[in-house]
Amino acid sequence: MSAISEFRKKKLLYVFNVFFDVNQSGEIDLKDFELAIEKICELRGWPAGNPKNVETHDCMLKIWEGLRSKADKDNDGQVSVEEWCNMWDAYAKDPSTAMDWQLRYMNFMFDLEDASHDGTIDADEFSIVCSSYGVDKNECQEAFKKMSKGAVEVDREQFAELWREYFSSDEPSSPGNFIFGKTSF
Repeated sequence: MSAISEFRKKKLLYVFNVFFDVNQSGEIDLKDFELAIEKICELRGWPAGNPKNVETHDCMLKIWEGLRSKADKDNDGQVSVEEWCNMWDAYAKDPSTAMDWQLRYMNFMFDLEDASHDGTIDADEFSIVCSSYGVDKNECQEAFKKMSKGAVEVDREQFAELWREYFSSDEPSSPGNFIFGKTSF
């Protein structure tokens, strides 16, 4: 494994374990994405056949394929913790190498959190999505305050900057560290 700081590794493992390894198998695979699709569609009330359900399914499978092609170095159909960390370490060293799947996932998360479709995320929208993954709702509200630097909402451009910060910053006070609803690592 490459030289990732302990702080960044904690952040990477948090996202791996909470948002990607949905079935808690210790590796990310297609089944995790299928479970996430179910969870997301249930959260938003999009039954099978609903256009948003179909769109979510298509988008998440593209994200999985992109992640697998970028991170699954041993081609076993699973992304291990080591493969995950190595992939993000390469990104942190050169953020211009942002991967298509990662940008797609970032936009997917923004759109999922922007339930009102007004182009911004507020604390309640943010908390509903993060808490659906098991993060404490009060912690999500506090994380949003830190992430937004006290602002009432965050737009897509701000979200993209916070996203980059989350995956590349070693500074514990960086606002981007709170983008997944956790207040400390």
